[in-house]
Amino acid sequence: MSLRTSANRYAKALFDVALQEQADLGQVDRDLQAVVAMIEASPDLAEASNRGTVTEEKRKSLIEAVSRAMTLTVPVTKLLVLLAQSRKLNLLPDLEQAYRERLLAHQNIVQAAVTSAATLSSETLQTLQQRLSDATGKHVQLTAGVDPDLIGGIVTRIGSTVYDGSIRTQLHKLEQQLVDNA
Repeated sequence: MSLRTSANRYAKALFDVALQEQADLGQVDRDLQAVVAMIEASPDLAEASNRGTVTEEKRKSLIEAVSRAMTLTVPVTKLLVLLAQSRKLNLLPDLEQAYRERLLAHQNIVQAAVTSAATLSSETLQTLQQRLSDATGKHVQLTAGVDPDLIGGIVTRIGSTVYDGSIRTQLHKLEQQLVDNA
């Protein structure tokens, strides 16, 4: 089983438990982010919890101490103990991402990225965000980027769907039509 598949299963279980226990779903997400950042900053912790010479009880005690120090929610603490005992803390980055995706879906939020040839004004971004919200029926969290190679127009990505209205792409299509008709 792939790491991503395992992470998705743990994320689903965490989300379901947090929902059932009426935990603050946003706080669970923030806790996961904090734990991932802490482990990235201190890889010795993850390494220590994966060593075969460290007993299961010591791993549990270590994770519980870290959880108390970070004042993590109960569902996150229980998950960390479970992951540490089974030596699967390496799943945390994928698990955190999978949990966030579940949380956004639960909140009816979709993330979109817009790339344009020049910086878009805040008014234009707000209008675009509203139109995307209307089109998807969901609240859209919009991030904007700039790629001068687009020449003009915009490219919008919502999940795995890409709407490419760039001049660069239109020129490529025109070029391909001319080549095909030649």
